[in-house]
Amino acid sequence: MARKLQFLAWLMTAIYLLPGVTTTQHSAGQPMDSTSVGGGLQKPEAPEVMFELLWAGLELDVMGQLHIQDEELASTRPGRRLRLLLQHQVPSDLQGAEQWLQQFQDLRKGPPLSPWEFEHLLLTGLFCVYQLHKAIEAEERGHWAQVFALLAQETLWDLCKGFCPQGQPPPLGPWALNLDPSP
Repeated sequence: MARKLQFLAWLMTAIYLLPGVTTTQHSAGQPMDSTSVGGGLQKPEAPEVMFELLWAGLELDVMGQLHIQDEELASTRPGRRLRLLLQHQVPSDLQGAEQWLQQFQDLRKGPPLSPWEFEHLLLTGLFCVYQLHKAIEAEERGHWAQVFALLAQETLWDLCKGFCPQGQPPPLGPWALNLDPSP
């Protein structure tokens, strides 16, 4: 399971590394940047740094918070920044994830997400994967899987803005249609 989570962290980071993603601007609606966590975060972390932090592994505590497993990496400036994002910007329950999903869906028709919003979208999706693996009940697993699939679809929508024919992103694939909530 650790390898699967590591792979999913890699996949989310790989999406983040796509060219042009970190240079888009967003002017519609309220910005979802780091100013609400003390203003000490000036700009999104370089993708390769974020990749290293996520590749080191995260763990989900009993309170629903994600933490970086590697204490040395967690103590670095990027590690502390990621910890702040995980604690203050990523939802800690299904209802919060669904609310963020709705906000991202509402922004679908606008310009591409800002780097902060895109980072938040990816971290929320990653959080859903961890919650999915933690969930015991099939119904709860199904809810987390559904929210993750919809967040993945929103990621494709945002990456596709201005590039995909008729404004339609490519389909997620058969895995998204047949999500199996069993462990």
